[in-house]
Amino acid sequence: MNKAFTKETDSDDEDDTPILGQSVSGKNYITPQGYNRLRVELLNLIDSERPKVVDIVHWAASNGDRSENGDYLYGKKRLREIDRRIRFLTKRLEIAEISNPCVHHGNDQVFFGATVTYGDDEGLERTVTILGVDEAISAIGQISWISPVASALLKARVGDEVTLVTPQGTQLLEVLKVDYPKG
Repeated sequence: MNKAFTKETDSDDEDDTPILGQSVSGKNYITPQGYNRLRVELLNLIDSERPKVVDIVHWAASNGDRSENGDYLYGKKRLREIDRRIRFLTKRLEIAEISNPCVHHGNDQVFFGATVTYGDDEGLERTVTILGVDEAISAIGQISWISPVASALLKARVGDEVTLVTPQGTQLLEVLKVDYPKG
C-alpha cells in the first residue's frame, strides 16, 4: 500500500502518560531561575520556532506531492515534537511551586536549593546542589530534590550523619558544609 494512504498515528502524542520525575506528592519544586528558564523556552517555542516550522510546512505542502516531500515530512514531524514539548512545559509550569533558596541563606540545615558538601564512608567529599527535577544537571553537580542522595540529605544539619540506601548496601554520609545563594 502506498504510504500516502496510511493513517498517521499520534500515539506518541498522548497526554495521559505520567510525567517522569514527578514526586509522589505531585509537587514540582523549582527555583525562580529554573522557572524563568522553562518559561523562556516555552515562549520561544510558541513565538519563534513553531511559526517558522509552520511556514516551512505550508510552503512544502504547496509544492504538490507530499508523500516524497522531505521538507513537508520532516516539518510535520518537527511540528509534532514542538507541540509535545509545549504541552510538557505548560504542564510542568502549571504545577510548579517556586521555592527561593535565598531565604535560607546562613542556615546550616539542608533544604531545597542548598549546595551541600558531604563525605562518604570511603572518605570522598562531594558537593551537590539540590534543585528541581526540571532544572538539575547531574554533570555539573546538581541533583533533583527527589533523588536518593537528596532525600537522605534533606533536613540534616552540618555535622549530622545520614544513611543512604544504595543497591550495593547502605552508606553513611556526613554533612560537612551547607551553603545557600545570597538574595
